[in-house]
Amino acid sequence: MFIINPIFIVLIAIAGLAIGLLFGYIIRKAIGEKTIGNAEQKAKNLLLDAEKHAESARKEQVLEAKEEAHRIKKETDEEIKQRRLEISKSERRLIQKEESIDKKTENIEEKERSIAQKEQSILNKEAELDKSISRQNDELEKISGYTKEEAKQILLQNIEKEIRTEAAVLIKEIEQEARENGDKKAKEIITGAVQRCAADHVAEITVSVVPLPNDEMKGRIIGREGRNIRAIEAMTGIDLIIDDTPEAVVLSGFDPVKREVARLSLEKLIVDGRIHPSRIEEMVNKAEKEVNNVMKEAGEQASFDTGVHNLHPELIKLLGRLKFRTSYGQNVLKHSIEVSLLAGLMASELGLDPKLAKRAGLLHDIGKAVDHEREGTHVDLGIELLQKYKESQTVIDSMASHHGDYEAKNLEAVLITAADALSAARPGARMETLETYIKRLQKLEEIANTTKGVDHSYAIQAGREIRIIAKPDEVDDKDIVFLARDISKKIESEMEYPGQIKVNVLRETRAVDYAK
Repeated sequence: MFIINPIFIVLIAIAGLAIGLLFGYIIRKAIGEKTIGNAEQKAKNLLLDAEKHAESARKEQVLEAKEEAHRIKKETDEEIKQRRLEISKSERRLIQKEESIDKKTENIEEKERSIAQKEQSILNKEAELDKSISRQNDELEKISGYTKEEAKQILLQNIEKEIRTEAAVLIKEIEQEARENGDKKAKEIITGAVQRCAADHVAEITVSVVPLPNDEMKGRIIGREGRNIRAIEAMTGIDLIIDDTPEAVVLSGFDPVKREVARLSLEKLIVDGRIHPSRIEEMVNKAEKEVNNVMKEAGEQASFDTGVHNLHPELIKLLGRLKFRTSYGQNVLKHSIEVSLLAGLMASELGLDPKLAKRAGLLHDIGKAVDHEREGTHVDLGIELLQKYKESQTVIDSMASHHGDYEAKNLEAVLITAADALSAARPGARMETLETYIKRLQKLEEIANTTKGVDHSYAIQAGREIRIIAKPDEVDDKDIVFLARDISKKIESEMEYPGQIKVNVLRETRAVDYAK
């Protein structure tokens, strides 16, 4: 049996495989070259088509661009043509305006020449008129015998006399008319009478000096290492001044109530003789109770004296505190009572509400009861207190304006202001040194005596009136009205004084002859 060698078989297989691969490669190469050829042909065809389309599109765009350029050129030409027409019209208008301006300029120049001619004509006429007036003045001076200045002075004097005469007559007519106005003038007369109402001229002044039985008491008041005086000062809030003043201790403090408590405590301790801290505390407590009772009684008495009822209890206490408060040496509580009475009298005479006027007058200085311990004016503090204790707005408005801080909103407010001025300004109401008083009277007489036409003058009524004697040969009856007014104006501008000063000018002409 024929046996085939395995190696031979493998070789035959390899040879067959190689032949197959070679044949496959040849076939694939032939197919690939044919495919590539077809693709290249298609690519060339596509390129030709693209070039044809591109050329066609380019020609269309060039055509459209030419048409757009033609359209734009046509529009531009049309716009340029329109602009040229507008410019041409503007040039024609400018030319017309220039021609009009030239015509107006010529007219103005013509008018200016005409005005210059008229001005020259006027100047010539003025010169001729001045010469004519000068000739007339010369002739008038020759005829009258007076120069121009002398004639002018005489004319002014005559005119002044006529005006002064007419003014004096007019003033008298006004005064006569005022006198005939019955009710108004009567109320003024009644008000003037109220100003002269009788009132005490002495007001209490809070005492701040405590007398001692002997100087040994000073050492007892000071105490061992000053413990007694420190205790008194701490409990009362008042400083004790112990100096070389014989048999006296001075109390110093802004609070008048505390100062009164300290004064009573110290007097009780001096009488008792036992002075030590515990005893001082006991006496201070007793003094505080006594002072509170005194203030309450003083407030109630003021309310009773003025007829002002239904006051809040705290307002009664505050009124009582005013018993120990002074203003320019005038006791504030007595001043408030006096203002209340004056305002009530004037309100009754003037047909107003006397109860309202009395109430506002009594409470007008209520703020002074606390102005040493709170900030603010006594008017603002008074408004705050009256609002707190539910006083009527009319009363608040009436008291708020008595120093001019607020506008007067009713007639009662005006009366409170007048009554306050009357109470404070009457002679003796407030402290004034004798030297100041005499200087004020001398200044008053000096102002009157240095006025032209015054013979001599007298200050009377404690400086409330100045009586002036005029020189009859220099001042006539019509001129005394102006003399009184001139002196009044001088007094107002050169002096400071409370209330008002009456200027009374007298003129007397005497004729003396002798029978022989």
